[in-house]
Amino acid sequence: MTSSNYTVTVLGLGAMGLPMATRLASELTVHGFDIAEPRLELAAAAGIKTFASAREASDGADALLLAVRNGEQLNDVLFGENGVASVLKPGAVVILGSTVGTEAIPATVEKLAEYGVALVDAPLSGGPKRAGEGDLLIVVGAEPEALEKARPALELLASTLSIVGDKPGDGQALKTVNQLLCGVHIAAAAEAMALADALGLDQAKTLAALEAGAAGSFMLSNRGPRILEAYSEDGAEVLSRLDIFVKDMGIVGKATRAAGLAAPVAAAAEQLYLLGQAQGLAAADDSAVIKVVAPAKRTA
Repeated sequence: MTSSNYTVTVLGLGAMGLPMATRLASELTVHGFDIAEPRLELAAAAGIKTFASAREASDGADALLLAVRNGEQLNDVLFGENGVASVLKPGAVVILGSTVGTEAIPATVEKLAEYGVALVDAPLSGGPKRAGEGDLLIVVGAEPEALEKARPALELLASTLSIVGDKPGDGQALKTVNQLLCGVHIAAAAEAMALADALGLDQAKTLAALEAGAAGSFMLSNRGPRILEAYSEDGAEVLSRLDIFVKDMGIVGKATRAAGLAAPVAAAAEQLYLLGQAQGLAAADDSAVIKVVAPAKRTA
């Protein structure tokens, strides 16, 4: 199958979906759908063929790329009243790019098999900018045959494609471990920058010094500048909503409890995100967690 004959449907053309669809459209045929008309207009301008419904967009696709919030939404998109699984052609693959946890995967695999469709468990990380550049980290759990069918899309999106297992669920498991670290790192970065401010240090200079030493991390460098913008009138640009980490740290907590594993640091980080959500920060960038640690920036 040539690239021009390979069709990928992207459902959801939001902050991540649109740059991914645009990247895929550079070499593949891409169909797209979103409930928001302005997103459809942006997609059409980027060379993506748009449709009036998810089922129309998915009809006959070789691959369906999904970014859903949780297992319930995954089930509804695929098998609900207007579910798209029944219009995918036999032999197609569903590429799940979301972090939904392992629990929803077995039933999804079983139901898709009734339509001759396979699930490629491929949670991704990197943010909108990297999505548009094909610079995502994607961890994959999939049967080898399904993986090969998904490769044209995955290799366009990922600079790092890590095959972690040969069954769906393996990708979710590794992403759960990944999110434990990411959630803790953001919370720790917020605490550190709040302490720097409380001690009367220049936060920008402190951040630069920390990045250059052993305390540096990707999350410190990535979220640090946005943490410093959290107290501005409009806050930091929303690149990753705080309530995403409410969800993800909830998945982490459920996984650690199921494994009988104590995870007190992850649990403490989860509480910070929950407090942020309760304080009205759910739709703010996750860097706004510093406002939970220190509600007001030091002015003296």
